[in-house]
Order: sequence, then structure tokens, then C-alpha cells
Amino acid sequence: EEDIPEKHKKIRDKAWKAIKEMVDEEPDIYQSTFRRKLIKKASETHGLSEAWVLEYLKRYWKRGKTRNSLLPDYRNCGAKGKERKAGNVKRGRPRINQDIKGEGVNVTEDIKKIFRIAVNKYYYTTAKNSLTLTYELMRKEYFTDGYKKENGVKIPILKPQSEIPSFGQFNYWFQKERNIKKEISSRYSNKKYQKQYRTIVGNALDGVLQPGQFEIDCQVGDVYLVSRYNRNWVIGRPAIYVVIDKFSRLICGLYIGLETGSYAGAMMALVNTTTNKVEFCRQFGIEIEETDWPVHHLPETIIADRGELEGDNIDNLINTLNVKVQNTPPYRADLKSAVERFFGLTNERIKPFLPGVIDLDGRERGDKDYRIAAKLDLHQFTRIMIKCILYHNNHYHLDYNIRDEDMLEDNVPRIPIKLWNWGIANRGGTLRMVSEDVVKLALMPSDTATVTAKGIKYKDMYYTSKSILKSGAFENARTMGRQKVKISYDPRNMNYIYVYHDKPNEYEKCFLIDTSSRYKDKVLEEIEYLLTVEKMQREKNQDNVAQAKTQLIAEIEDIVQQAEEDYNKETSLVESDRQRIKNIRGNRKAEKTVRRLEEAFDLGSGSEDNQSIPGEEKETEGMNTLQLLIQKQKEVMRDEGSDDTKR
Repeated sequence: EEDIPEKHKKIRDKAWKAIKEMVDEEPDIYQSTFRRKLIKKASETHGLSEAWVLEYLKRYWKRGKTRNSLLPDYRNCGAKGKERKAGNVKRGRPRINQDIKGEGVNVTEDIKKIFRIAVNKYYYTTAKNSLTLTYELMRKEYFTDGYKKENGVKIPILKPQSEIPSFGQFNYWFQKERNIKKEISSRYSNKKYQKQYRTIVGNALDGVLQPGQFEIDCQVGDVYLVSRYNRNWVIGRPAIYVVIDKFSRLICGLYIGLETGSYAGAMMALVNTTTNKVEFCRQFGIEIEETDWPVHHLPETIIADRGELEGDNIDNLINTLNVKVQNTPPYRADLKSAVERFFGLTNERIKPFLPGVIDLDGRERGDKDYRIAAKLDLHQFTRIMIKCILYHNNHYHLDYNIRDEDMLEDNVPRIPIKLWNWGIANRGGTLRMVSEDVVKLALMPSDTATVTAKGIKYKDMYYTSKSILKSGAFENARTMGRQKVKISYDPRNMNYIYVYHDKPNEYEKCFLIDTSSRYKDKVLEEIEYLLTVEKMQREKNQDNVAQAKTQLIAEIEDIVQQAEEDYNKETSLVESDRQRIKNIRGNRKAEKTVRRLEEAFDLGSGSEDNQSIPGEEKETEGMNTLQLLIQKQKEVMRDEGSDDTKR
């Protein structure tokens, strides 16, 4: 009753007063003759026409015989939602101070067209102009009476306010035709609209009927950690990778390290989904039963960010193990709502108790630096996360209803482990148990290496194994030519590569040979950087090497030319080519004798005590090296001649 306007109540009460005595005359009132007399009497008594009295009476009977059935039907009046064409007369209430501001104008179709152009040009842009500025820019461009020049500047002359639509009219039209999707998408981004403003229909479980669809995501922890090797070293914030089952919200895999937003971190988390959780927890000093965390399976589908599981790296997992990978658009965390919700819950659970937690509100001057408060290492933080996961999986009661009719019928509690077990038992699921090594092999990046005589070559590194050595593959490469083989490798340590066999999921582990020992214990990025630097150094030094080599050739050619000139000067000493060749042994012996004399050590030759004997000095005076050589040749030839005579 309180929601009915007073005006409507008065109309109702007036109608009721006219017919209230008549309606009690049942059943006689249903006779037309008697009813005619009553209507005529009521018309005279209340000053109403007989037609209105009859209308009230019919409305009363048709609408349930209640007083409120006599309320007016104003909701059916007018033309709601339909625009009326503007005429020559100004619509709406007159302006205040109309004699000053003018009467104004009606908004015609031509003006609406200008409104649309201005809004699209000035409002729906990344400049984020206000509606007031949009109106001013529109007025400057479309409602002017020419231009004037002041100091060389062309200035528009605006039409008076009485001849253009007011801001109120512009705002009324804008609000009437406002497009929220277009506004958010054009002024901010389509991603923001999709994430915060889009229509939400259905729920996160649409189409998910059983366990087997996993979501994976990474978040940087809001806590600073220290090194296990030296607790004075603050190593920054950890990268937390979590894999969650979309159907049950059970946490299926975990990895905590320093690989932020990388394929390597996602790879470790996916391997953990197939790991026996009893053994995994034992590594961190936590004892559990198999039923506490019964997940060591490979999923049918993985939903991930585009950066973490995209490209050639993940193709091997898809092709080898037949796992579907769905990459969400960038900045659309809402498409992985299950794992994002877990991150939010975990922050609420652990942040109040951890040292070194960051303050998202920032620090004021004089506040203590939260990084100095860091006390936990990676191992200890992982233990805390495992404890949180065990609580979440076994005790957390989901605060939203994800149960369907079958679950309600079986009264399944909204606890992840209960939903998981029920789903496995009643829906089957598409989970598979696969060897951990097979999963690791499928997740490692793959490439092609070359079998050479020196070993299996990959990026200037050479590998081998005992069985490959015995097979004679390297000898075959030397005689029959090189061949290509498919390999997998862990880029975090290039000490080993894994060569695939012809049979699926079979491989040969190969190790670095000694000649490639400089690459031992190095990550692939370090090796590629080293090779790039060395290549740049070679290219940078090419001009110097070429110049030095050219100089060497020139100097050799000069020496050879000098030798030829010396030879040509002394050819008279040699009678014929035959004689030159015939006496090689004698020439060699004579040359050797002279060189021995020249090269013999003569210590202290500069002192007065070791001066030459005057007689010896006269004997050798004037005899140069050539004369000495000729003399020795003659002595050699004479000795050889006497030897021949003795024979």
C-alpha cells in the first residue's frame, strides 16, 4: 500500500466510492435491467457519467473484485522507449533566465549524428577525456561561426549557447545510448572489460564433469627468503607454482623455486603431479598417508598462461603423452579461477605469521625494511606450503556450491578430497598413471643433434655413452657421413642429453666428453652466451687476423725474392743443375760444420781474460762465412775422395 502514489490512491478511492454499494447487490446486479437502474443512480449521486460507472464496475469484476483493481493503468500510457520527432517548438520545460540564455534548440537527427561522431572521436579513446571535455571539443569543432586570427593563431568563433544543444541535452543523449562494453574496451582495454565488467553467466565448472582437468599458474610469494648456504644472504621472493584440479579444487602439484614465470618452473610442477606424494612430503620431513594426498596422475587437459606452456617446448608433452594444453589469453587470470582462488586463500592463511612479508601498502619513511626480517629459506617455505595444501585438500570447506544433483543425492561434503574421491568413484575421470621419468623426458625441451666422429654434437658440446661407443656409431659417421638424432635435455644442467631410440619413450643417457669439460655444470643460457661472445670476438678480430696474415705473406714473398736475387748473383759458382743435385750430401755436411762453428756457445767472450791469441786472429782475419763454407766443402770432398780410394 505504501508503494502506491497518493494520486493513484485518490483515483482508486473515487471509483470505489461510486460502486461500493452496487457490488453488494448480488446476484440481482447481474440482471441488466436492475444493473441499469443502479448505474443511473450512482451517476447522479457522484456526478459521474454512466459510462465511467460502468467502466469501474467492469474493471472491478475483471480484476478479482478488489479495491486495488480500480487503480489507474498509467503504466500503459505514453510511448516508453520510443523517440518522438522534434518539431519547431522547443520541447521540455523552459530554461531559467531564458531571456539571458535563450530558448535553446531541439536535438534533431543531425545533431545526434554530431553527438555520435564526437563521442567516438573524443570520449571512446585511450586519452580518457571527461564527458565535459568531450562536449567542449565537440562545440569547438562542430558548432562554430567561422574563425579569427590572433597573433597568427587561427581561433574558432563559437556559436552562442542559445543556438546549440546544452551540455544537459548532450549528457541526456549520452546516458541514453551509453555502451559500457565499448567504453571500457576503448578507454582502457578489452582485457579489463573481459576481466572485471563482462557478463557472468554459468560458473567455473561449466562442462567439467569429472577429475582430470588441471589448472596451473605461478605467483610470486609475498615474502622474502634467505639462502640455505648463508642465512645472511637474502635471495628475494619465491616463485610458487600450483596445479589444481578444476572439478574438485584438489591441489595436485606444487613447485617452489626461483624460476619466475618460466617453462622450467611449470615443468617441475607438472612432474610433481605424477610424483608419489608420500615420498615427496618425506623429502621435507613431513609424514603423510597415501589417502591424505592421493594424486600421482597425469591429467587429460592442462589450462595455463600463454607464456608458461606455449611453443615448441610443450609440443613433446602433447604428442608423446596425448595431453591437451589450453592457453588462456594474457592478463586473464579469471579464466583460471580455481588456482587464483587458492593463492588468495593461502595468502590469508600464512601472511600474518611469516617473517619478511612484504607490505603491499608500501613503507613510510622510518619504517623498518621488511626484507631485513627475512628468516625462512626455500626448504622451510616449501614445508609451510605443503602444510597449507594438506589443510586445503582435507579440511577446507568450499564457500561456494559446486555440487550437482548427483553429489547432492550422495550428500558429498564440499571438501576437495571428498569431491575428488567421489568423482573418481562415480565419474571415472581421465587420469593416467605414467612413470615419472617418462613425464620428465616428455617435458624436457627437445632438439636435433649430429652424430660425428668426435661424438654427438649439440651446440659445440660433444656427448657419448658406453653403448653408443660400442655400437660403432662414431666410426660410421667418419666413413659414411654424419646423421641427425632427436634429443632431449634439461637446460638447467647440460652435463647430460637423452638420445631417443626408435621405440617410443626409450632413450639413451649421454654424458659430456672430456674435450667439452668447460661446459660442465653450466646452464644452457651460460653456454649460449659464451658461444655468442666467442663468435663476436672472432668476428671482431677478423680484420686484424686478415691484416696480420697479409703482412706475413708479404714478408715471406720479400724473403723469397731476396733469396732469388742472391741465387742469381752466384749462379756462376755452380756449373750445372746436375752438379748441384749430385753434391747435396757434401753441401749439407759443410753447411752443418759452419753452422756449428757459428752457433757454438762462447761464454764470456767479451772479457779481457778470454781474448783470442794474436796468431789465430791473423789466420781468420779477412775470411768471411762464404770463404769458410767453400773451404769446408773442399775438405769434405777431399775426405770423401780419400775414402773412395781406400775402398
